[in-house]
Amino acid sequence: METATPWTREEPTRSPFALPNGLAGRLASRLMPWMNRQQDILDLLGIQAGEQVLEVGYGPGGLIRLLQRTPAKRICGVDPSPEMRDLAGRPHKAQIAAGRIDLRLGTADCTGFSDAEFDCVVSVNNVALWPDLEAGLRELHRVTRPGGRVLIAWHGGTRPSRIARGLALPEDQLARIERGLGGLSSEVTRHELATLTVLAAVR
Repeated sequence: METATPWTREEPTRSPFALPNGLAGRLASRLMPWMNRQQDILDLLGIQAGEQVLEVGYGPGGLIRLLQRTPAKRICGVDPSPEMRDLAGRPHKAQIAAGRIDLRLGTADCTGFSDAEFDCVVSVNNVALWPDLEAGLRELHRVTRPGGRVLIAWHGGTRPSRIARGLALPEDQLARIERGLGGLSSEVTRHELATLTVLAAVR
């Protein structure tokens, strides 16, 4: 398995959640929907008719499934794992063929999309695994249109599970994300959902 050093750590991680592949990656993909309760995120996103949405780190596609039920015009995603791209795309072959859903290989700091392409960009439970936080934030800002929203969520919230409590970021790291967003955005707010801490920015 490939290794990378997240900005939150001083040593590389071999976590199957960072780049799911092989047997460990398949097992991780089964845990992700249970660990990532995303209906609250969908409510916070407030997707409007005709909007274009990008998810960074879509994994097995839990949020993609929710997003395709919204009035979004186009739903895109980037993830570094070919296995996750295949898994996330299986239920949506017709919408992928029609161009409404577009799932690609990519990372937070290299999405491959155009400037100001999206009304909303969202990342759930992967920001702490990015190798370069600031490069990722700059890229998310770049692909978001003026007035658009960027939401970054990580394990935490008001009623986290025991696993989530152990994964929660310390305040200094949350503050670093908030400062990074604030330097690029006109407004940043923090939301404590049931199992997620969310930092939301307006470009």
